[in-house]
Amino acid sequence: MSNQITIQGILSFNGSNEVTATVKLWEANSPVSIAECEVDKGAKGEFSLTATPASPDAILYIVAELKPLNVVLLSVLSPDFHREITTKGVVVNEFTTVASAFTCAQFFSGLELSGNHQGIRIAAKNTPNFVNPVTGTWGDVITDPFNITQNETLARFNTLAALITAYGTGAADKWQHALLDFSTPLGGERPGNTAEAMIGIAQSPWMHPAELFHLFDKAYPQPKDGFPAKPNSKVPVSRRSSPFVPYLSFAPEDFAMILVFGQGGICAPGKLALDKDGNLWTGLNWMPGAQNGVYQGIGGGLVKLDSTGKLLSPPVTGYTGMGVDGVGWGTAITNTGTCWTTSFNGAIGVYKLEDGSPIVDRIPEKLAEKLTEIGGLQGIGVAPNGDIWVAGTSSNEMIYFPNGELKEGKVVTIEHEHGKHKNALSAPFAASIDHENRVWISNTNSKSLIRYSPADEKVERFILAGGGRGVALDSKGNCWVACNTSPDFPPTTPTDNVSIIEGFALGYPHLEQTLGRNNKTGSVFMIPSHAKPIDTIDETTHESDLTPYGDGELNAPWGISVDGNDDVWVANFMGRGVSFMAGASASKRTESYDTGDVIHTIHSGSIQMLTDVIVDQAGNLWCANNWNLPQTVMQAKPNPAYSTWGGGSGVLVVYGITKPVRVPLVGPVKGL
Repeated sequence: MSNQITIQGILSFNGSNEVTATVKLWEANSPVSIAECEVDKGAKGEFSLTATPASPDAILYIVAELKPLNVVLLSVLSPDFHREITTKGVVVNEFTTVASAFTCAQFFSGLELSGNHQGIRIAAKNTPNFVNPVTGTWGDVITDPFNITQNETLARFNTLAALITAYGTGAADKWQHALLDFSTPLGGERPGNTAEAMIGIAQSPWMHPAELFHLFDKAYPQPKDGFPAKPNSKVPVSRRSSPFVPYLSFAPEDFAMILVFGQGGICAPGKLALDKDGNLWTGLNWMPGAQNGVYQGIGGGLVKLDSTGKLLSPPVTGYTGMGVDGVGWGTAITNTGTCWTTSFNGAIGVYKLEDGSPIVDRIPEKLAEKLTEIGGLQGIGVAPNGDIWVAGTSSNEMIYFPNGELKEGKVVTIEHEHGKHKNALSAPFAASIDHENRVWISNTNSKSLIRYSPADEKVERFILAGGGRGVALDSKGNCWVACNTSPDFPPTTPTDNVSIIEGFALGYPHLEQTLGRNNKTGSVFMIPSHAKPIDTIDETTHESDLTPYGDGELNAPWGISVDGNDDVWVANFMGRGVSFMAGASASKRTESYDTGDVIHTIHSGSIQMLTDVIVDQAGNLWCANNWNLPQTVMQAKPNPAYSTWGGGSGVLVVYGITKPVRVPLVGPVKGL
């Protein structure tokens, strides 16, 4: 059967269809265009492209070179809009160019779209979140209530689109050269046209935000004598002549494009995980809509979103079963088609990826008895060989499931030979397992990370800083660990042998009171794959021989992930931001930095107190808004106006900013 298709479309630039252009249809991972046509002014922007793609699921995109404007427009066509595109046609304009550049940034080399097909497909499917490809107007997500008034994304989007317009409407050569210069990505080539400029900004949106805004200001200056201004007023009230509103009124920290998703209720997501299809899974600390905090609350369930942020699980409650009631930092996807969760109440849930149903109605009786004794659970580590390790945070133990078999679950106490306390674990939090089957475990109430080898029960300790949280392995097997505090931060209140929620009540006030309003604490450590540990009897006074990266710049870092370049991304809990750090193996974009350098931190009105950040197959960052108003979390009876604001609202995506990885993440990271 022939795959031949015909795509009708309209070119629009600066709100007009009076354009002359060469229009080409391309297929991802093809070095040559598959259709081409010329458009003259008499055509009113209309074009028609007929081609036979190599396969029915090919990702197609349109490149239009406007003459003599020297402007290049772009539109990557979403497979989810195939029917609408082939029946109603498409619009190619400044909006489609910005949207396509940001969603597909990691797959463009020049104007050639190439790379992992699944990753490109996910990227293309996200483009309609920003722009409707059929109408050329804003997409539904960028203008929904979660985004339009809660972040700068729409204004940033429109400002960049206006720069494209300015480039082709009389801008001087010097201005045009400056736009291309300031769009050059970190470690990348200088763009040659407007579409490549948007791609370059998307790849490194923190590089030249002030300079780009200055170009916008020069192209569309603010009138000095706005009407109807008061006499002698210095406050302008009239609009700039920008073709798109709203626009930015002052330079942003960066041009990162961020969208938040929370439909159906996503409250206090803890750990994030992605399946092979790019669907996001996360367990919720608390149920959406409830008055949640450490002194009261209703536990949340398991949420599933597709790769575009669309809710797939039941609203409010999410997927439930197997006694799980409030998921902390325990959500993990296996290679065998299941999602594992842990609960504040000590339960473990295992759910099918197809429909979210539990694999069994109840936990095996013997395991259930053990879990009752153990209490609250947190992180889950999935080993390359299929083993699963769960952190028994309340009991200072690990639970081991050989080959991921529930009925084979056993409690493991990890002891060492040094110090007064034989137990090497102190409120263990997260675990990651390398290709040698060594389990790397962070400790909340200790300055140590444990490397445990099950085969010979070898226990090795590495001294870091307090409040160990997320653990991630790069492709070389180096272990990256986020610690809530800096090495010299005073010890927080121990939370051993208490419930996880009670631990929050004990630990957070100390952290907040010690810091005050203007100080920061927190650090990230990198332990080389085959580093030799240094043990000490009194670890409270021992200084680590490892470097505390980000000390003074991060603020209570929590989740940590490694991208396909082996660079590092960190979720700042109290800093309400996402930090980009140079990894242990310099990539092209970080070769001018040293290991652990904090290159940039992203902030947004949509970013609340984050507990996790992960990388998907399209080069997007997914982030978990875990808390929102800490005073609501910590008060027994908070202000009724904000009593549902304790848990954070939704998950958010930073588009096209990082190197894609293979998912689900099992063991060390693998790039695509």
